[in-house]
Amino acid sequence: MAILNKKTLWQGKFLRSVLIEYVIRCNSSNCKEKRTWEAFERVDCDGVIGIVPFTDDNEVILIRQFRPPVNGFVIELPAGLVDQGEPFEQAVRRELIEETGYEAGVVEFLTEGPMSSGASSEILSVYVATGLRHVGIGQRDETEDIQVIVVPLAQIAEKLNALKNSGDHIDLKVYGMIEMARQTVLMK
Repeated sequence: MAILNKKTLWQGKFLRSVLIEYVIRCNSSNCKEKRTWEAFERVDCDGVIGIVPFTDDNEVILIRQFRPPVNGFVIELPAGLVDQGEPFEQAVRRELIEETGYEAGVVEFLTEGPMSSGASSEILSVYVATGLRHVGIGQRDETEDIQVIVVPLAQIAEKLNALKNSGDHIDLKVYGMIEMARQTVLMK
């Protein structure tokens, strides 16, 4: 299997749609078939970061924001785009202040992987932020209207259920990344 060509179908401020031409093997060993796939890519950024922020009081910081594609509010981890040429850890620190008002004392890499490999080329790099200090909300993107939610780690399941029952969507990464961060970073 190999990608032969990518053609931009349209490009906006943050995303571009591409048509990918690729080759797969047929059932017989010498046969190859050309196929196409539609996907989207980010424009003018070097990556996407997610942050699992823990306070010294064993709380996790989440955000709630309206997401037009799902026509509703979504409970998420703080996240953002890595500007071109920006170190990923610097993007983590910048986005955490912009979205939550907390500055990280320590930033540790947790994991990375595709977010929606059937639709996007995005690879999410997730970091854990600890040693937090509230410094006030930074300069937000004009498209963001964010509510900060601080939840005791011991009550996270109940809080997420309550938010879901009130009509909010819960980003699935919240469940897995909090648990992974808890086990790998907080249990050290």
